[in-house]
Amino acid sequence: MKPQTRWMSLVSACGAVLLLAGWTAAPAQEAHVGSLAGNAAAGKPLYTRYCAGCHGDDGDAQGENAQWIDPKPRDFTLATFKCRSTPSGSLPTDQDLYNSVERGFVTTNMPPWVALTPQNRINLVAYIKTFSPRWRTAKPGTPIAIPAEPTATIQSILHGRQLYQRLECWKCHGPAGHGDGPSAHELTDSKDDPIRPYNFQTGSRFMCGTTNEDLYRIFMTGLDGSPMPSFADQLSPAEAWDLVHFLRTLQPLKTRESAIWHEWAATHAGELKPIGPEGGGQ
Repeated sequence: MKPQTRWMSLVSACGAVLLLAGWTAAPAQEAHVGSLAGNAAAGKPLYTRYCAGCHGDDGDAQGENAQWIDPKPRDFTLATFKCRSTPSGSLPTDQDLYNSVERGFVTTNMPPWVALTPQNRINLVAYIKTFSPRWRTAKPGTPIAIPAEPTATIQSILHGRQLYQRLECWKCHGPAGHGDGPSAHELTDSKDDPIRPYNFQTGSRFMCGTTNEDLYRIFMTGLDGSPMPSFADQLSPAEAWDLVHFLRTLQPLKTRESAIWHEWAATHAGELKPIGPEGGGQ
């Protein structure tokens, strides 16, 4: 028998064994956001062109550019995602993934893919979901409820400052929110890669959005795969909003929270205890 014939016979035999064993190919993934329906087959060439260089052909964060990137690209085989509307430990919704592709991630090499059409983005989402079997065995979590935001006041900002101290946010993010806390240089993600805490002086964007609602969502869902936990069991909704209002004062922006804070601090700054190991919040 010729070598080529023997090879074809071996391949056919292996195929027969797999079929008899009940093996089937992984089902094609889909994604749905509003009226958009994504198809994994259509997303594959887009992924190869725009994403594989960092995330790898197999979605394992081993692309040819990954060695030069800090922080490291997302490993899609783990199906662990930072930016979600769902509780910690659960899969994100298709909308969550779509938002991430569209928005990108500030302070990383992941750009906003707004140049792609909405259909291309949803096709990418569908293809990304093929890398982990978790998408075939589990469903996305139910998005958390976000109550209406109360009006920001100096009382809510001061209480948020107390929470920032009590929850020891300063250990990672620093007393002034510059991402330079005493634990900042020791932080690693779930793959033991170094990771930096967010620096509120970087501007208007957070890791997962730009609005007060986005910031509230981060507290209550956590950033899975990172040291940032969910505070859903430690903060009431009202407390979470107070923390949002205080954190807005740490940004270099002309927000209503910042205006309230600076007006009060102009005559009361001496009443404040420092944030940090010797502080007590207010």
